[in-house]
Amino acid sequence: MGIATVNPATGETVKIFEPTPVDEIEVKLALAETTFKQYRKISLEQRSQWLKAAADILERDQRKLGETMTLEMGKPIKSAIAEAKKCALVCRYYADNAAEFLKDVEAETDASRSFIRYQPLGVILAVMPWNFPLWQVFRFAAPALMAGNVGILKHASNVPQCALAIEAILAEAGFPAGCFQTLLIGASQVESIINDPRVKAATLTGSEPAGASLASAAGKQIKKVVLELGGSDPFIVLESADIEAAATTAVTARMLNNGQSCIAAKRFILAESIADEFQALLVEKFKALKVGDPMEEDTDIGPLANASMLLELNQQVQETVTKGGTILLGGQVVSDRPGYFYQPTILTDIPVDSPGYYDEFFGPVALLFRVKDIDEAIELANDTIFGLGSSAWTNDPAQQDRLIEEIEAGCVFINGMVKSDPRLPFGGIKRSGYGRELSIEGMQEFLNVKTVWIK
Repeated sequence: MGIATVNPATGETVKIFEPTPVDEIEVKLALAETTFKQYRKISLEQRSQWLKAAADILERDQRKLGETMTLEMGKPIKSAIAEAKKCALVCRYYADNAAEFLKDVEAETDASRSFIRYQPLGVILAVMPWNFPLWQVFRFAAPALMAGNVGILKHASNVPQCALAIEAILAEAGFPAGCFQTLLIGASQVESIINDPRVKAATLTGSEPAGASLASAAGKQIKKVVLELGGSDPFIVLESADIEAAATTAVTARMLNNGQSCIAAKRFILAESIADEFQALLVEKFKALKVGDPMEEDTDIGPLANASMLLELNQQVQETVTKGGTILLGGQVVSDRPGYFYQPTILTDIPVDSPGYYDEFFGPVALLFRVKDIDEAIELANDTIFGLGSSAWTNDPAQQDRLIEEIEAGCVFINGMVKSDPRLPFGGIKRSGYGRELSIEGMQEFLNVKTVWIK
């Protein structure tokens, strides 16, 4: 169908969009390059005012923006509204901190004066996913625009209204035409954009294959890329943990965004001594979740984003069971309503050769594992191609130190749920990608770190 809004709660095609014509792409790229030459000279104070205005618009229109997200990709409306508000938060964070992040850094050398200056690169291509259709974009756009870069957005083809809304927000906030433009194009056109000499770098959040494709194309052009890809995050619970708090958090950590989050907890690694208690609590809490219309305020779990994702998730569950896994709860497509709904599901006894052991499950499915001690817990947590987030629960300081040191991931959260925060760098290792978003590190990814030496 191409670029269209399809309501995943009903399967109904709401609106079809014409792709951006090739000649219009050329016009937009030319405008981006021309705009950058002037925009980079605009004061930080002015950029900050525009970004704060964007934050005000996000808060003003949070309900409307939330409804657009829910319509296009199915997240519960309360989560969608919270996402719009979080985008305002990241805008204000960079508006308030960019001057400090971008100031010259003095260095003592044999020169009369030497220092480091941070300068923008130019036009940056952002290839963004549907699961957090505003947040993923604004956490790139806010630091990029404050740094003096300009952006070209290729959003996921199932969230075109979100993509256009972001461009409109930044325009209304006062950013000059050409600072941030949306292209309604398919994945097959991305390589031609990255090949264009006016595009200086790219960032992608999405699947492993998409990341590999973009990185390969960018590598041929010697252009920098930041990649945030998949994850199969461990959620480790050891014997000294607060089991009730861990189980309560586990539900949110797994079911965030209908289970469709790269940093959602997916593999629950439980010490034998507390496994029965934790499992019973998790089953009880999953049973209490309301699956339903994501536009209703009391809905906990909405639909998956599209039919193919529903099919893939169900295939992963069924193959895991065929190979010896056990269904404790759920394990089926919701058949008594239209749309792409899947039952909240818990699997255990997961064989090593099954999808439940080595795949990323993008949906409301929790995978339970039992280990005898912290050594086994760390070994199992690291036995994955991914390395994005991780959560570990223990009140033993020595165990906390080991987990922080030995877990192979871009972040470790102790006694808490993995989340992105503008104040902390975000990203992964291994096949979860490279580079960082957010904090000062996220801004520096798309800067020329220029050495200056004066005698």
